[in-house]
Amino acid sequence: MTESIVTGIKRASAWSIVLGVLIIVLGIIAMMAPLATGIVAVSILGWTAIIGGVAQIFYAFRTHTGERTALEVILGLVYSVAGFYIVSHPLAGLLTVTLLLGFLLVGYGLVAVLLAFRMRPSPGWGWVMFDAVVTLFLGFMIMAHWPLNSAWVIGTLFGISILFSGITRLIVSLGVRRMASAVA
Repeated sequence: MTESIVTGIKRASAWSIVLGVLIIVLGIIAMMAPLATGIVAVSILGWTAIIGGVAQIFYAFRTHTGERTALEVILGLVYSVAGFYIVSHPLAGLLTVTLLLGFLLVGYGLVAVLLAFRMRPSPGWGWVMFDAVVTLFLGFMIMAHWPLNSAWVIGTLFGISILFSGITRLIVSLGVRRMASAVA
């Protein structure tokens, strides 16, 4: 029985290793073509907003009455129109999303600074402060070089995220495979 479990774990981890390698390759490709990756990412965001807006409108008519229905429909229309604009104008969407990312990182960094000072002198507060400073730096760099950096920021960051997801999957899968071999 233990042997069949170990065999199943090894088979699953092998597929996970293959997936990890594929994700790493996709991350590298995304970083090599950041503009195309950014446009794809923004287009997905636009379609998500359109679908979410339509769902919001459907929800409004199915679950509410009166004034609340009108507000839900307006919210759904805002989502849908914004999504349609992003899908119709992906470069403008990329500019907007890049600027929003800069603001988001600055906001996160400021809150993380406050959190670090609140945590001090607890263990780990320095790492929170380090995260805050790096995040603030990245946010201000994005905002300082906007809109010139819009062609590569989103795609590059998305590629880095995919790359690290693949590396993490690969490392975990190799560890699981080693543990399964040790048990067998």
